[in-house]
Amino acid sequence: MAEFRCINADEAITLMNEGAAITDIRDSQSFAAGHITGALHLNNDNLEQVLHGLEFDTPVIVCCYHGISSQSAAAFLVERGFENVASLNGGFEEWRVNHADKIES
Repeated sequence: MAEFRCINADEAITLMNEGAAITDIRDSQSFAAGHITGALHLNNDNLEQVLHGLEFDTPVIVCCYHGISSQSAAAFLVERGFENVASLNGGFEEWRVNHADKIES
């Protein structure tokens, strides 16, 4: 059975450069204020739409505020059949501190 893994921001950048999708599960207001460049906003309202747009073998990185909630979301994606899922350690807050050049609003 597949499992998700926890990765740091540098690993996430490498995966994104190789075609990984990054999803952000923070609330809409936080996402609108700033998010990782190219991130898909994933919430209960658009969950099925976003997931149907991704292939099960597409690497998916999940981002939240601090890297805690993203672990549950990553486990959920694995349960849904995604084969290569990662949770971003430190979440958006760590990303904001270390990779501010890769944030859009």
